[in-house]
Amino acid sequence: MDKPWRMKALAKLVGFLALALGAIGAVFLAGMRSKSPAVLDGVRRVSRATKGYVLPTAGTPGNAYAIVRHVGRTSGREYETPMQPVATDDGFAVALPYGPNTDWLKNVLAAGKATIVYDGKTVDVDHPEVVPMADANRLFPPNQQRMHNLFRVEDCLLLRTAAVA
Repeated sequence: MDKPWRMKALAKLVGFLALALGAIGAVFLAGMRSKSPAVLDGVRRVSRATKGYVLPTAGTPGNAYAIVRHVGRTSGREYETPMQPVATDDGFAVALPYGPNTDWLKNVLAAGKATIVYDGKTVDVDHPEVVPMADANRLFPPNQQRMHNLFRVEDCLLLRTAAVA
């Protein structure tokens, strides 16, 4: 007898959750597009918190995530940061959805080099250069180009494969 009441309550709960998720998605999209510091900081915190789940498989064959190994510009410590590069003819391109103000990027730019673990291979890279995404978007597959446009990604990091001595 009270089963219809429970079904109605469940339907309302599901509707509320769908509405809440939609609102969160809209705030996320608007915040990423406008480069809102609060949204960017929140996304960075989530990325840091989930880094431990991504790193164990990053850089393995077939995985979209790679690892950039870099040295802290002030601490001298070695760090590993997951990222999603795209292989290019002479190295890699990395979209910078948070902009150029991230610690890992500052470390790579300061050192002028890094190591990428990508698709099961370890590759030394150098000559890091931040370029406008408008100049580099063609290096990415169409689905990623659409995401860059949707989130208004303005910057891209180009890394060249280091010459073997």
